[in-house]
Amino acid sequence: MAPTPPDAPSPAPVDPPSTGVLDASRGPLHPLAAATLTGALDAAWADPSRRHAPGRRSRSLLDTTRSVLAGAMGVRPDDLSLHAGAEEALVTGLTGLTHARRRVGTVVVATAVERSVVLLRAGDAEPVPVDRLGRVDVDAFAAAVAGPGVAAAVVSTGNAEVGTTQPVEDLAALCRDAGVPLLVDATASLGRSPLPAVGDVVVADAASFGGPPLGLLAVRPGVRWGLPAPRLEAEHGRAPAAPWVPLALAAAEAWRQGEAAADDDASAARDLVDRVRTAASRVPDVEVVGDPADRLPHVVTFSVLFADGEVLLDELAGHGLAVASGSACTSSALRPSHVLAAMGVLTHGNVRVTLPLASVSPDRERDVDRLCTALPEVVAAVRARLGTDAL
Repeated sequence: MAPTPPDAPSPAPVDPPSTGVLDASRGPLHPLAAATLTGALDAAWADPSRRHAPGRRSRSLLDTTRSVLAGAMGVRPDDLSLHAGAEEALVTGLTGLTHARRRVGTVVVATAVERSVVLLRAGDAEPVPVDRLGRVDVDAFAAAVAGPGVAAAVVSTGNAEVGTTQPVEDLAALCRDAGVPLLVDATASLGRSPLPAVGDVVVADAASFGGPPLGLLAVRPGVRWGLPAPRLEAEHGRAPAAPWVPLALAAAEAWRQGEAAADDDASAARDLVDRVRTAASRVPDVEVVGDPADRLPHVVTFSVLFADGEVLLDELAGHGLAVASGSACTSSALRPSHVLAAMGVLTHGNVRVTLPLASVSPDRERDVDRLCTALPEVVAAVRARLGTDAL
């Protein structure tokens, strides 16, 4: 290559390509959490239940980690157990409530937009309806928890698919009046919006704040809770095995790094989501779903008429953008999103954006701008490919 002449102007700096990650429902890890995970492979590899020196070291580190994560959830360290993912924590938390109240009944009251793993355990109970924004019908919820044979109720702080938040404090008061224990599902919100100080059982996911997918289960003192026999030994009798300590340490580091900046990050994320909502609403026959104001700051979903969600995802991937689809079918269940169906909105042609933390993705603002710019072209291309552009 010929050398640059001395009097030639210096080339303009080129920004490095952005990651394009706008689907942070399961990561990526905060950089310092990833570094902690790697370092802990040497320091905390041993089973914390062992009495030898490496095991005692792991136990000490796990105890420290538990204190940090318990503080994140506003509970005592002894109230918190760590699990292999959010779904395990949810199932364990709900099973403990319903088993302890099996003589009262078997009904589980849950909104129609709860996670599938919760609705599957609600049995024959009719899910409590929600409005078109995804917010629960409070009167219907009150009637449901006051009904006969109710063992427990479940409500999420905010919906991971459309972002709409629920009036958790009001619903908790209704449960207290009815004498029904409440499980609060904060798996989509911890570290992204304030956690209400209510709920007999609270479940969260370290992945929501830049940690690994580690389930967090808090059972408050005095709550009737117990699993069917045989009794488990790990995690205060709530888990089949002790957590892998390096994962727990990574989760605690992610919380430490994000705690101080959480409010500022949420404000910035809310502004970016507003940009996406505005850009999507300007495309013909596109509906932005979920509450525009009372919502998680980092989640937005929109539905594109005359388009397929998976094709939209592929087209956006071609632009270097990683998003998700609220209506994505799986090999095990060829059904549209139960959340969107419960809301009465379009259940196909959906795109879901879950913004990562700025500390995890410094380019997220640039990625949002790229999405907003590409969206009209992408929607037009998908409709043309499917032959629906003339409809």
